[in-house]
Amino acid sequence: MRRSLLVLLGTLFLLAGCGSGNPQVTWTVGDQESTVGPAQFCDIKLRDCTNDEQAKADLAVPAGAAVEISVPSEVSEAPWSVVFAYVGPNGAQTTGRSPVFAPAAQESYTLTLPEPGDILQTAQVQLLGVAPVANPDSGELEFPTRATWLLVARQ
Repeated sequence: MRRSLLVLLGTLFLLAGCGSGNPQVTWTVGDQESTVGPAQFCDIKLRDCTNDEQAKADLAVPAGAAVEISVPSEVSEAPWSVVFAYVGPNGAQTTGRSPVFAPAAQESYTLTLPEPGDILQTAQVQLLGVAPVANPDSGELEFPTRATWLLVARQ
């Protein structure tokens, strides 16, 4: 009986280890949903990184539509944010950034562009790494990014 329990526990441990990949982010627009792994993922020291050019959500995002973003606890337990690019009604391309969410503060974010006619082009969840550092040239804070998840918006 004891040997059977040890074999069962060992099997469960191996299955858990094999199934644990990189965290996935879910993007939702209306009734469309896409869950994807990271396009880039680095270890905590930002030294060992992998890239996956195929890892991206591809959803139709009508002008002015909100995008719901859900991140797993592996992401929300660290600082994270959303950066995005969009085209305004006047044709000007603009970029923006959500607030940086503190560790364990939230597991979702609703991306809403400033104007109803704005058209989203891309959005990216960024898992932030080490503490921000000041850019020596501009003096602005830069946030080293440990991992990214990408949404490419279609019209």
